Order: sequence, then structure tokens, then C-alpha cells
Amino acid sequence: MTVFRLADAVADAFPDTLIALITATGLRGHEPWPDTLAVLEELEQQLAGGAWQPADETDPRIEAWHTAYRSFGTNPRRIRPSVDALGRRLAKKGTLPRINPAVDSYNAVSVRHGLPAGAFDLDHVTGDVLIRHADGTEAFTPLGEPDTVENPKPGEIIYADGAGVLTRHWNHRDAHRTRVTEDSTHVTFALETLHATRDGHLLKTAAEELQSLLTGHTEQTAVHYLSPAQPEATT
Repeated sequence: MTVFRLADAVADAFPDTLIALITATGLRGHEPWPDTLAVLEELEQQLAGGAWQPADETDPRIEAWHTAYRSFGTNPRRIRPSVDALGRRLAKKGTLPRINPAVDSYNAVSVRHGLPAGAFDLDHVTGDVLIRHADGTEAFTPLGEPDTVENPKPGEIIYADGAGVLTRHWNHRDAHRTRVTEDSTHVTFALETLHATRDGHLLKTAAEELQSLLTGHTEQTAVHYLSPAQPEATT
């Protein structure tokens, strides 16, 4: 069991935060996921036909994250929120990356709904996870760069466990240690909004969609929500 907790200081700074945590147990990443493939192809076809565009920095959902990044000293046009970077890549190339079924699922849900998403292999998480401000001493190894070690800037918002940093700049990039692969069987996915009053329904719809994509390929799923009013959840 892993506890996810929203630190008081983060809750105070972003009082309308809502985070959906979708946990899958017994995930089967080596089998075909036709529903996920269909969602990816549908998004790409809608983009090609002009029926849909991913949210960009002019959209209130993305703009809110740019404002948050600036508040803790990150330039969001140089270091972009994950959903912003993914949407820009999709708009430019016309396709989303195919990484593995679980990652492809949350990427599709993320860009469809304009919400940042990430995931953590809980078998590689040490202790509980706290969403907090960095003090500058923590170590982070970026996804895909196992020999690189970075130190988040003091005040930067991070996900952190007992062994180090799991995300930098809140949701810009995940850590290599807790990356989700086809071999991952126990995973928590996160979807986030800074404006629950406006976008809470959208977030819950996205969480249900992601849970639906996972359901046929896992033994069990559960959804929990973190907010300033409910800052802790056990996954």
C-alpha cells in the first residue's frame, strides 16, 4: 500500500487542485490493447481531418499550468507541462508516440482532455509519495537518462518518495526509476487539474475513461482523489 499526500504548502498555494489517482493491480502490459489503439487512431484521424485540435497554451487548462510553473520559478515555454508538450508534438507530427499500452493509454486520455497525466510503477516506489516543494537537495534521474542526476530548484513542486524525486516541475517529466514498462504490474496513474471548480467534472470523466481502458487488462482498478480538503489517499 502506498500513500499519496498533498503537502499543506502546495494545497495552500493551489487551493483548487484536484488529482485523480487510478491504481491498477495485476496489469498485463504484454497483451494487445485494441481499445487503446483505437483511441489513439481516432484522435489522430480527428486531427488530420480538422475536427479536433489538442489544447495549447491559449487554452485555460494549459494556461493555468503555465501560471503555476512561473509561480515556482520555471519558464513554461522552455520546460513545458507534460500535456502541453505532448499536444504540441501531436499537432506537429500528426501522431502520438507508441511506447507501451499503459503509457499510450494515459497519453491518449491526457491530450484528449487537456489534462496532465503521469504514472508510477509502485513496485519501484520507496515508502509514501508526497507532492511538495523541493528544498534543493533532492536527487532526480530523468526518464530515459539512467546515468543523469539532477537537483530540483528550491521551491519547485515535485512528487517525491523516500528515495528521491519522482517528477520535476510538478508534471514536466517523470523519473527513470518508477517508469512504467510492459513488465509493470502495479501502477498508479495521475491526472491533474488546478481548477477543480471549473474542470472537476472533466477530470472525473478522464479518470473514468482511463480506468475503462485499463479494466480489460488488469485484475483490479481503483480511483481515489486528492484535494486540499482530502489531501491523502492510500492506493
